[in-house]
Amino acid sequence: MSSPNDANVMVGAEAPRLGEGGRVLTYVDAICEALEQEMSRDPDVFVFGLDVDDHKGIQGSTRGLLEKFGAERVFTTPLSEDAMTGVAIGAAMAGMRPVHVHIRMDFLMLCMNQLVNMAAKAHYMYGGQVRVPMVVRSMIGKSWGQGAQHSQGLHAMFMHVPGLKVVAPSNAHDVKGCLIAAIRDDNPVMFVEHRLLYGTDAYVPEESFAMEFGKARVIGDPGEVTLIGISNMVSECLRAREILADEGIAAEVVDPISLVPLDSDTILDSARRTKRVVIVDNSWTMCGASAEIAALIAESLEPGAGVDIRRMGYAPTTCPTSPWLERPFYPNPATIAQTAHALARPGEDDWEPAPELVEQVCETNFRGPF
Repeated sequence: MSSPNDANVMVGAEAPRLGEGGRVLTYVDAICEALEQEMSRDPDVFVFGLDVDDHKGIQGSTRGLLEKFGAERVFTTPLSEDAMTGVAIGAAMAGMRPVHVHIRMDFLMLCMNQLVNMAAKAHYMYGGQVRVPMVVRSMIGKSWGQGAQHSQGLHAMFMHVPGLKVVAPSNAHDVKGCLIAAIRDDNPVMFVEHRLLYGTDAYVPEESFAMEFGKARVIGDPGEVTLIGISNMVSECLRAREILADEGIAAEVVDPISLVPLDSDTILDSARRTKRVVIVDNSWTMCGASAEIAALIAESLEPGAGVDIRRMGYAPTTCPTSPWLERPFYPNPATIAQTAHALARPGEDDWEPAPELVEQVCETNFRGPF
């Protein structure tokens, strides 16, 4: 199998394929397999959270774990996010490796003190004598009209806090390798999963493997414009890349994979090459991950580098419920391609892709939260 950091290893936006052969696995099954392998390897790993022991297992991501490992290592929790996060932190400090499942990232707001003031700071405050090796799984993004309190991407809040690692894998290969790495890490890791990715698939090794955080991937040959996508926006950027190719514009796509640590070298190398960068996030642009990446490029490149930067993300309003309002709220392949086209062909007449290209890549795979 090719290295996951090789260029051109992802071919086709609709079903990313990593490597040149082997077994195809869905994103959600790759999560479950990573958990099963790590729980088999290390008896200190356990999984808990709301409905992880349900027969449908959080869209299948924990299916079968209860039967294999028992109720002492796979168990549900009350709707007490703050208290249960305290349980995870205490268990981690005591030498266990908890994987705490919060079905939606929105609900992490109920345990911010535990995450920001306890989990993130304990190692520093106690002079390195205390470790907090815990994984916090949460889903982000649109689905089928879940609206203001169930659709938010709040990963930038956690990027702001020293002591937390933030990972947002975009495909099945990476989600397995990143989850294994997160479980083995001695720091608290915020593990971001976009719900529309769950049905997508990729080549995934059967054996256990851990991906190194802070290593981004460049997809495609050197181009005229760089598209940086976060989480499922990698898939949308790949689709936009295909649209742009039909217009004679070559684009390279950068998948950061981990947001903290962030692979600044790969991002800067691509920006130097193309001089045009579009950063597409699964959240709002103000004070977001896209703002941090834009600032990195603006501050780090040589004076006079002449790089044009655009950011795309949620429209500056609360997440809507109606599908008709959702469509302009989220970036899609057509709007990404249109933004990149304006950068690559300044001064030309306004260009718009065909309306049928607006549909997001992952939408056809999503069948609801359960």
